[in-house]
Amino acid sequence: MKELWTLFITFAQIGGLTFGGGYAMLPMLQREVVERYGWATEEELTDYFAIGQCTPGIIAVNTATFVGYKRRGVLGGICATLGVVAPSLVIITIIAAFLQNFADNPYVQDAFAGIRVCVCVLILRAVEKLWKKSVVDRPSLVVFALVFVASAFLDLSPIALVLLAGAAGVVLKALAQKGGDRA
Repeated sequence: MKELWTLFITFAQIGGLTFGGGYAMLPMLQREVVERYGWATEEELTDYFAIGQCTPGIIAVNTATFVGYKRRGVLGGICATLGVVAPSLVIITIIAAFLQNFADNPYVQDAFAGIRVCVCVLILRAVEKLWKKSVVDRPSLVVFALVFVASAFLDLSPIALVLLAGAAGVVLKALAQKGGDRA
């Protein structure tokens, strides 16, 4: 029971103290889930993030569910998920009640402009960490380049990009191994 409560509180802190969505949460998730509690390895967290991105729903919620489930099964998944969404529900409800009254205030608009810039930096840092863990050899660099070009110049859905990247990863790794693992 104590670990379920710890899952809920930890993910509630993550959900309540990070702004900018799932990518901005990655540094805090890494610190809490990997370093502090050891609930997952860095590789597992990266995998959870990747799978969470490929499945319907919010990345942070999906990641919390994976971590909670790994620790304590279905009940752990539920506790971690409720923890990560509870602060947002409360905060959004309060903001929705008052935002109309303050949305045109120049200070509020300036604060939002600053927050958007901060979120960009947090996301960029998360991308940097994901890059270091994901683009580790020539085949993964080729997959990255192909997906980057396809997403920039083709009108493909994210689902198609994920499926194509998965297939390209399998094919390129197989070719690299067949060629004597020179990649």
